[in-house]
Amino acid sequence: MREGAHILPEPAIRPRRSALYLPASNPRAIEKARTLACDVVILDLEDAVAPDAKAEARALAVEAAKAGGFGSRELVIRVNGLDTPWGAADLGAVSQARPDAVLIPKVSTPSDLKPYAGAGAPLWAMIETCAAVFALDALGQASAAANVAVWVIGTNDLVKEMRCNPGPARAPLQPALALSVMAARAHGVAILDGVWNDITDLEGLERECAQGAAFGFDGKTLIHPSHLPAANAAFAPDPETVAWAHTVAAAFDAPECAGKGVLKVEGRMVERLHLAQARRLIAVAEAIAAHEA
Repeated sequence: MREGAHILPEPAIRPRRSALYLPASNPRAIEKARTLACDVVILDLEDAVAPDAKAEARALAVEAAKAGGFGSRELVIRVNGLDTPWGAADLGAVSQARPDAVLIPKVSTPSDLKPYAGAGAPLWAMIETCAAVFALDALGQASAAANVAVWVIGTNDLVKEMRCNPGPARAPLQPALALSVMAARAHGVAILDGVWNDITDLEGLERECAQGAAFGFDGKTLIHPSHLPAANAAFAPDPETVAWAHTVAAAFDAPECAGKGVLKVEGRMVERLHLAQARRLIAVAEAIAAHEA
């Protein structure tokens, strides 16, 4: 570990397996979101809203945030960038509405975060440019200092800027995905994978959810309610894994094992690093159960 480095405390665990984008211009979709099995609702003022509907969408998002009724779901509002004609008005409005978080698009440098300091809510940041990928460590440091709770990978914008063809395995994006997860973990920020664009291809969605979970993402952003079951399943620990985690924790908690660094548990060697993993997995499972209750 380099001189001066330190281990960041684990942030509070909150389920973010499924984060559903909804156009804030659609009041019926907003009302339906209050009943959907998603962990996060993202009311979008940016890409999903046409220019002539921006003002109406902003008013509806503010009204929804003030009205509440989303239960244990996090309510996030994605604003337009401050370099657009709508960004300043968005930021002023949502700072009064106080949603659970404000999602900032196209964060490429640490200075991009500074104008949002008065957002009135925790910040989430979109990582969706080539410049952002080359500034991940600096963005992580700035995010920790600016109360940024979550990064969201914007794969569509990244593909557009790279001019790549991601293919079914997202091969051109894999270095950026892995580095983004590493940087998020290094700086104590949660991180969500990008969207799956094909609404009807649920098998492809399941494969990409499994890939995102394997990379270490906390969840996935989604564009359609039919995608919720796949994401909720992929980013939740399975019962067998949770049971093994309880076994590991119980073994280390036994009085005769106090202070031991390595144990043999049911024929498998486990270290204290596995204990930390087990306890976090148990906490994730309990947080999901409480959320769903």
